Amino acid sequence: MSRIGNNPVVIPEGVTVDIKDNLITVKGKLGELTQNYDTVAIKVEDQNVLVTRSQDTKDHKAKHGLYRSLINNMIEGVSKGWTKELELVGVGYRASNQGQKLDLALGFSHNIVLNIAPEVKVETISEKGKNPIIKLTSFDKQLVGQVAAKIRGFRKPEPYKGKGVKFVGEEIRRKAGKSA
Repeated sequence: MSRIGNNPVVIPEGVTVDIKDNLITVKGKLGELTQNYDTVAIKVEDQNVLVTRSQDTKDHKAKHGLYRSLINNMIEGVSKGWTKELELVGVGYRASNQGQKLDLALGFSHNIVLNIAPEVKVETISEKGKNPIIKLTSFDKQLVGQVAAKIRGFRKPEPYKGKGVKFVGEEIRRKAGKSA
């Protein structure tokens, strides 16, 4: 039995949920998200979204919890929003942005210029004596994660010195170098 799928999703004030032809639409103050679904039934009852399944097969059980989590993320995204923060660790690693263009200096011969999707707000924080931080904010959790993973993929943290692009709060497994 799905423990996640059985929990109802509470709809906060100012968020509307519409269900039509296997398509769920969630609108809120920050934006609008849509999601296709199948093998489950979704109902809205007195400010709660309920997800139920028709059969107890492995596929139906898996999708029961999946769609409940997706709906919860959509509702939380359009009401509060999602934020990811990346930290640049390394000498000379810099980040700056002009609007939706992110300019990264990560130790390569040329800077990396990345155009960020208009749904994602990008902000760079550079303080003297601290590592630069890139802050990504959006109502779409999947899009924020995808953009953050793309930025991290340019220079993943390496295990010897810890240099690279990492998530704020991420623990990097360190290795000992050569022993003399």
